[in-house]
Amino acid sequence: MSSIAELSSDSVSFRKRPSRAHPHLLLLPAGMLVGLLLVCSVAIIRMSWGGRNAEWTSWSGLAYQQVVTARNVAVIADTIWMAMLSAIIATALALPIALFMVRTSSAAMRRFALVTILLPMIISLLVQSFGWMAILGPNGLLNQVLSVVAGEPVQMSLLFNRTGVILGLVQTTIPLAVLPTIAALAAIPAALEEAASVLGANRLRTYRHVILPLARPGMITGAILVFGFNTGAFVVPLLLGGLKVTTIAIVIRDQMGSLMNWPLGAALSIILVSLALLVQSLSRMTTPKQGGKSG
Repeated sequence: MSSIAELSSDSVSFRKRPSRAHPHLLLLPAGMLVGLLLVCSVAIIRMSWGGRNAEWTSWSGLAYQQVVTARNVAVIADTIWMAMLSAIIATALALPIALFMVRTSSAAMRRFALVTILLPMIISLLVQSFGWMAILGPNGLLNQVLSVVAGEPVQMSLLFNRTGVILGLVQTTIPLAVLPTIAALAAIPAALEEAASVLGANRLRTYRHVILPLARPGMITGAILVFGFNTGAFVVPLLLGGLKVTTIAIVIRDQMGSLMNWPLGAALSIILVSLALLVQSLSRMTTPKQGGKSG
């Protein structure tokens, strides 16, 4: 009996014995991925300071001199402008959608709206772009509907111009603006609106002075995500813009593809990443810090 008791006590102590596996080993998969990205980043930086056809054996700043040419500066400015405009439009459209999803009492409508919003993240960008081409083309669905309404043929074309590109950028990135806004609105207590109405504020003043300030961090986060995604957009500008709209990503494809100018493509890639990091840094500097000492 004593031996049985000793065995049972040993088994209990074995179960209570802490594991000797190192917890930091759980970070190994993510660390390998981050390490691979760092190696690729260092390779791109080194390539940008190399000479054409001698990226690894020479040092040259010619690629950065080519970045500041008039054509490349115009492309960079155009990319930033389209990314900023699409971010503003997507953020403005995201607020009423997020309000509906947070305030609706119908679970079925909430699920339907969520599935509809998430569709751009599920369907391929290539398929979505071809869909826009079928809608915005000279003989597309939009012109056919307008022809029926106007009673005469309409040949308005929103394809292969900046308007069509911005429409595609907004549609494909609307989930990035809606989801952070939903999270911000869901965290607002309903009692704040009731207090505002008790104090005499109408619905418009309540939304302006209570809801919008509290939802601003989520809206800013969504705008940053949309801007960062659209600065590197490639498929949508290529298909909806044709040869008339050029972005940084398209120039990088041309330089590192058919033109074989890898240093210039690498330099433009660094500019692209730096733009996204700069916007995130400015957002962190301008967003007020929450918390602090409570009195």
